Amino acid sequence: MDRKFDIIALGELNVDLILNRIQGFPEIGKEIVADDFLMTLGSSTAIFAANAASLGSSVAFLGMVGNDGFGNYIEESLRKRRVDTSLLIRSERYNTGVTVVMNYDQDRANVTYPGAMNFMGLDEISGDAIGQAKHVHISSLFLQENLRRDIPGILELIRKCGATVSLDTQWDPSEKWDFDFRKLLPMINVFMPNEKELMCLTRCSDLDAAIAAVSDYVDIMVVKRGSRGATLVLKGGERHDMPALLNEHVVDAIGAGDSFNAGFVSAYVRGYPINECLSDGILAGAINTTAAGGTGAFSSPESIRVAARTFGKEIKI
Repeated sequence: MDRKFDIIALGELNVDLILNRIQGFPEIGKEIVADDFLMTLGSSTAIFAANAASLGSSVAFLGMVGNDGFGNYIEESLRKRRVDTSLLIRSERYNTGVTVVMNYDQDRANVTYPGAMNFMGLDEISGDAIGQAKHVHISSLFLQENLRRDIPGILELIRKCGATVSLDTQWDPSEKWDFDFRKLLPMINVFMPNEKELMCLTRCSDLDAAIAAVSDYVDIMVVKRGSRGATLVLKGGERHDMPALLNEHVVDAIGAGDSFNAGFVSAYVRGYPINECLSDGILAGAINTTAAGGTGAFSSPESIRVAARTFGKEIKI
């Protein structure tokens, strides 16, 4: 397929304000201190896009930001990571979204102001734009009101444009999990939840039951399981488990799942065997934990190769 881009990353864009080495947990009416602070390119979809581009895919971003300083920061950050920004939408009405991340070792608490990304839906997505890509990746469906409302039409548009599509719904802050998987999963080529999200989406209390609930509807599903690795599920229920690559000196785990997605999808659009896609995803997720923030470990091809070798692996870029 001769397209301008390997991947269009569709949807959420915001900045991450990351607080590290925090002295205790927040309490109403009290103030605590963080000993380290970082502002970086945020949102799951942006981390995915930046890291997929660093892994050698040609990536464009189709999303909405405000006409403000954070919007400028996002656009500049994407360009520095070799992500094409020609499809970005600038809003005069809405501000750019922000996530405040309180980081505690391998866990974290997030507070997100969705801002402009909440107002992008099917009306802002053209077939001319989608038709430039081989593949479209969507993340954080529940953080984007208009995108979630319009997702059936968006998936249909992607199909009509001849592109494949991957989806990582991520966590639902409202915990309603309003996602008709029986209708929507057959429209998705690669479904990419984590273990807990899949159980919530299917209302199942264990992973085996959750996989069984969706196995007749998925084409390819990869379930991220943190330190337990990942599980690949093919249509009909064929299942392959792969262990994690564990980092004994984790800097932080912010964006590890998004980096997994970047590694998997980058291999997928190149036509690699599905088990290689899975191993590339696991390696990219592990590399993510060697530096701060979701994109810190993917600053250059050489830094990625060096990080991969700490796990005894080589990575194709």
